[in-house]
Amino acid sequence: MQVSPLLVEYRTPHRSLKYECPLSRAIAVVCMRVISLNANGIRAAARKGFFKWLPRQSADVVCIQETRAQIHQLDAPEFKPRRHHSFYEDAEKKGYSGVAIYCRREPDEIIRGFGSAEFDPEGRYLEARFGDLSIVSVYLPSGSSGDARQQAKFRCLDEFGDYLDRIRGNGRTYVLCGDWNIAHKNIDLKNWRSNQKNSGFLPEERAWMTELFDERGFVDAFREVNAEADQYTWWSNRGRSWEKNVGWRIDYQVVSPTLRNRVQRTSIYKRKRFSDHAPLIIDYELD
Repeated sequence: MQVSPLLVEYRTPHRSLKYECPLSRAIAVVCMRVISLNANGIRAAARKGFFKWLPRQSADVVCIQETRAQIHQLDAPEFKPRRHHSFYEDAEKKGYSGVAIYCRREPDEIIRGFGSAEFDPEGRYLEARFGDLSIVSVYLPSGSSGDARQQAKFRCLDEFGDYLDRIRGNGRTYVLCGDWNIAHKNIDLKNWRSNQKNSGFLPEERAWMTELFDERGFVDAFREVNAEADQYTWWSNRGRSWEKNVGWRIDYQVVSPTLRNRVQRTSIYKRKRFSDHAPLIIDYELD
């Protein structure tokens, strides 16, 4: 029996948000689909078909990292997807970093940056608020280019950790989507033994992620429903890594504990490649 997409409603203190439920099942649930992707250049992803693929995904919110473009370079209609509100946060440095959010419903408020004098100019944090729900596109630094950038990454982790401490008790519900540039556990990368001294899997970085989940109380939404190995979101361009699935899981949707039991399904889309990362798709049930 064919079931028409459900019309669902997410109530906020300010208004009701109504849209078609992407789960499209004969169950009276209120649901939300969130997609996160490090595009490794939004214009490059566009050339690879990302904006032709996106409308078929029924996403309510899309979080993009590493746009690598200034807003004046994104005048083409494809960079403002139909039926979505589009927001970009660029880096001051041209061709570097940058995040974006596309959302079906117009947010109540957009927050740019997390209050860091050093890292906000790099375009690493963009937050869309819908009532008491916040959806964030976040791009944490890589330290793989050398010690100077690794030290910058550690400074960013310290500042961002302090920021998370400030917001976790503010009464809001968070979905923090993005490239965190850290594989948390051995299961989260193929060659974990040989990478223990490499940026992205350093003991200090992994300990920071453990603190994020165990002490700060945030939740790795993907691992709530998928505990399998070989689930990766990024592959090096070297050595046929994609073909052999020699990857890393460094893209996350990190959520408030109130959403722990609301994760319905998750997938990593690999049928087509738009980037060296793959889109992370998660469906949530909401009240």
